[in-house]
Amino acid sequence: MTQQTPYPPAMPYQAPPQQQPPRNGIGITGFVLGLVGLVFSPIPFIGVVAWPLVILGLIFSIFGVVRVNKGVATNKVLSIVGIVASVIGLGVCVAWLFIFNQAVNEVQDEYNRTAAVTYDVTGDATGVEVTYGEALNPISETVDTLPWTKQMENKGVIKGGMLTVMADETGGEVTCKITVDGAVVATNTASGPFAVAICTGA
Repeated sequence: MTQQTPYPPAMPYQAPPQQQPPRNGIGITGFVLGLVGLVFSPIPFIGVVAWPLVILGLIFSIFGVVRVNKGVATNKVLSIVGIVASVIGLGVCVAWLFIFNQAVNEVQDEYNRTAAVTYDVTGDATGVEVTYGEALNPISETVDTLPWTKQMENKGVIKGGMLTVMADETGGEVTCKITVDGAVVATNTASGPFAVAICTGA
């Protein structure tokens, strides 16, 4: 008898491994956030929303590059562009911060600076009512005859304050003038009964 060689046992079928799609979501998100933040960053006031955008854009873009290096993503160029856009946008935001702080310091210095202010009222009206000084804390006087003058030292954003002159029912002409540190900043003239001349030292 002829001995038959047994066939080898059949191997179970194995499907070829499926290739995972690239995980580019983080890199794309970083690119979009960085680009939008870069667009918003130079716009005054609106640019404050650029801070979180560029920071998140930088973080997501860096993670996108890390994924590319691990071989699970393919958008390396897009992630790098996201990093660049985020860094530029962040630089613009920081520059705006320095500019804003400098402006605030200048305003504070100007507010605290003391100025020599002179209030003058001239004309031929009699019995006029004069109100002068800071708008929130004015001083009133009744002046029988003109001219009238008052010197003060003021500080604040509007150092000249305000000067209002009102004639009585007899009328006449009244002129107000505000001088700040030797420079005339406001003058006005009115005439007639109950005439009112208003000067604002802005």
